[in-house]
Amino acid sequence: MKTKTIKKHFLQLSMSGSGRFINSIHYGNVTSSPKAYIQSGLHADEAPGYMVMHYLLELLDIADSEDKIRGEIICVPAANPIGLDQWFYERLQGRFDTSNGINFNRNFPDIVQDTAKIIETQLTNDPDKNRALIRDAMKIAIDNLHPEDEAGALKKLLFSLSFDADIVLDLHCDNQAIMHIYTGESLWSNSDSNSDSNLNSNLELNLNSKKSFSSAYELAAWTGAEAILLANESGGDPYDEACSKIWCKLKEIYPDYPIYPSCVAATIEYRGEADVSEELNRQDAINLYSFLHQQGYLSGDIPLKMPELKIDATPLSGVEHIKAPVSGVVNFLRRPGEMLKAGDKVAEIMNPYFQNEENRITELFCKIDGLLFSLTSDRMARQGRILAKIAGKKPIEGKGKHLLTA
Repeated sequence: MKTKTIKKHFLQLSMSGSGRFINSIHYGNVTSSPKAYIQSGLHADEAPGYMVMHYLLELLDIADSEDKIRGEIICVPAANPIGLDQWFYERLQGRFDTSNGINFNRNFPDIVQDTAKIIETQLTNDPDKNRALIRDAMKIAIDNLHPEDEAGALKKLLFSLSFDADIVLDLHCDNQAIMHIYTGESLWSNSDSNSDSNLNSNLELNLNSKKSFSSAYELAAWTGAEAILLANESGGDPYDEACSKIWCKLKEIYPDYPIYPSCVAATIEYRGEADVSEELNRQDAINLYSFLHQQGYLSGDIPLKMPELKIDATPLSGVEHIKAPVSGVVNFLRRPGEMLKAGDKVAEIMNPYFQNEENRITELFCKIDGLLFSLTSDRMARQGRILAKIAGKKPIEGKGKHLLTA
């Protein structure tokens, strides 16, 4: 029996007459466990995620027709109708809200303290009861949110669909990049420790021992991630952390009670914005489908064997952002996927207004050993703009709390 349903959610606080809405596609039974939530297009101008979702829905439709859905799967194929409406001079501007300049994937609601107050006298020594109690309290806290603008209403809506999911996947892409994911350190290591000082030791997994594999590890393997960036808090309150970090925070507030990470949330960056093709994105969807299969959301035999992990995870606090010291035209000398050594020249900036040969070319060098995983997609630089990102193995001193770019 087919279980697929499509629900339309109108966006509160929409501009009068605009009638903006999102569709959520539901498979399985709402009373079933576990629950997975997947969305694409939160950054509305990032095409690869939409395509991966398109092919994933095809696979889920077939599975549903064959009665293979186990648990509940919710997909939101276009998560940001506000951004999809922001066209300027033949170019979609879907990353930032043009009404205030805020990134659509920042400032998601922090409901930790509100949830903590609700549960403070109700926690037990049973982790399963605590999980259910916390999710009930999260729902109350989300229902009590009062957004001040349209983007806030969108964030509340998306959060309300996913707060109680066991797996939350947010599909994105970078500018020009290799496949990479962002997820929580505690989700990766299966460790109760949330201390940044334990990060390096927590990353030392026994790759030959299946029992050491977390769901986040398996997600990275299935997606073919070539860079894996870990942080419990990356700064700016992105969507995936709104769903996952609350469990670590509540454990810190109530250390005497069994509270375990109960939401494996990740941002999946499907390479660069131009990496759209049926062959590539259909395989991405098959990989994601196989991951869901392995996690118990689908019955029958998994069609593929889980690939080996391509690279060790590294701390998000170890990412070097190479910024432009001057304005001009960028010539990148290295490409995403290359391993660099400290002191390697990464790019040159040509100043078209040069006054003499001394200021005509500015050379850019990396300061750490690491993997070059992302470049800006255009070749114009303004002073202070981030041009390249390099994933190092060790945290960088003085990095601060805001580890993500704008």
